[in-house]
Amino acid sequence: MSMRNQPLEPEVPAPYRSQACVRLLPWQVRERRFKQVGMGRRGLEPGDVYAFLDRVADDLAVAYAALDASRRETATIKDALHRWQSEQGRARQAERGER
Repeated sequence: MSMRNQPLEPEVPAPYRSQACVRLLPWQVRERRFKQVGMGRRGLEPGDVYAFLDRVADDLAVAYAALDASRRETATIKDALHRWQSEQGRARQAERGER
């Protein structure tokens, strides 16, 4: 089933995010189609429009992949920091107990 020209699905709302700000996904750009030009060939060349949309979709895919990688790295760093803080807390408790 093609997703062509389907309405955008609302994203899970994030705090402080406008309802109008819906994340545009690469497949939504790739699948978007425009009305054909009239008999007098007025308007934009469909091939050019589709080539541009494919380029935008590729750029969005790269950007979202980088964002996802950044989020994973942030989670890894947060976990490491939490473990380090826990170890430091246990070490301090052990020092106090030995005295």
